[in-house]
Amino acid sequence: MASRASHILLVMAAFLGGLVIFLGVILYATGQLGTGGPGPAAIGGPFQLTDQDGKPLSDADLKGKPFLVFFGYTHCPDICPATLFEVSEVLRAMGPDAGRAAALFITVDPERDTPAVLKDYLSNFDPHLRGATGTAEALAAVEKEYRVYAKKVPTGRDDYSMDHSAVVYLMDKTGRFVAPFNLKRPPEQAAAELRKYL
Repeated sequence: MASRASHILLVMAAFLGGLVIFLGVILYATGQLGTGGPGPAAIGGPFQLTDQDGKPLSDADLKGKPFLVFFGYTHCPDICPATLFEVSEVLRAMGPDAGRAAALFITVDPERDTPAVLKDYLSNFDPHLRGATGTAEALAAVEKEYRVYAKKVPTGRDDYSMDHSAVVYLMDKTGRFVAPFNLKRPPEQAAAELRKYL
C-alpha cells in the first residue's frame, strides 16, 4: 500500500514539475519571464522586404495602421489558404474600414515565392492583403523577430514542403505586438476587435 502511495506521489510530482516547466516556456516565449512582470512581448521589429508588385516594403510602410501578419508559403496545401481566406473574411466584414487596417502575408519559402508568384496567389484573396518576400537572410531575420519556426522538409523527387508555425499576429498602429489574433470566430467579431486598434 505504501509502495502504491509512493508511486502516486511520484507521478503527481512529475506532472507538477512538467507543468512548471511548460508554464516557464510559455512565459519566456511571450516575453513575460524576466521582465519584472507582464508586459508586451518582444515580437516584431524592423524589416526590409519586397511586396508582390516588386516594390520595397518595410515595417515603416505599415505604421499608422493596425495590421495582421501571417507567415506561410504559396505551395502550402491547407493551413495557409484557409488562414488567408479567414483574414479576407475579416477584412470584408470591416467594410469601408478595411483600408484603415493592413494584413501582410510573409513567405517562408523565398526559393519559390517570387513577387510574381505571390501576386498571382494573392489574387484569390481580399485585395487589401499584401505579400512579402525577400532574400533568405532577410526573411530569416524577420522570422527571428516574430519568433516564427520555419523549416524545409524534403518530400522526394526534388520537391519539398515547409513546416512552419501558423500564428496570426495582431500589431498596433506603432508596430508593437498586441496578441495572437483569433480567427476561429465569426468574421464580424474579429473585425470588431481589429477596429478597436484603428
